[in-house]
Amino acid sequence: MFKVVMQVRDYECDLQGVVNNAVYQNYLEHARHQFLRANGIDFAALTAQGVHLMLTSIELQFKSPLRPDDLFEVTVRLRKMGKLRYLFEQQVVCEDGRVMVQAQAVGVALSESGRPMSYAPLDALAEQEA
Repeated sequence: MFKVVMQVRDYECDLQGVVNNAVYQNYLEHARHQFLRANGIDFAALTAQGVHLMLTSIELQFKSPLRPDDLFEVTVRLRKMGKLRYLFEQQVVCEDGRVMVQAQAVGVALSESGRPMSYAPLDALAEQEA
């Protein structure tokens, strides 16, 4: 399972002193991009080549809040959903092992014309993860 270690920055927290819910989307996206990069897929280069990786849905389950300076990791596991969809299963886990957020992000690869397509490098990654 792929992991990215991060630390909460003060400005990511709201008035209650916890990470704002919207910030978790940034953590999750950063981890997905790092996962792709670590596996030889450059998100920006793909876009320039006319392959667009897009999310179609994301579900977050908040378990416990992160606070300023907390160290945590974001995990990424990729699975295939049918022929054209990809499921990123993710967790935000505090350094003490507590799961703070669970997420499931569903995405597709779109051609330049906007049509869903299979993308062989993602297919191969999903098979490795299965």
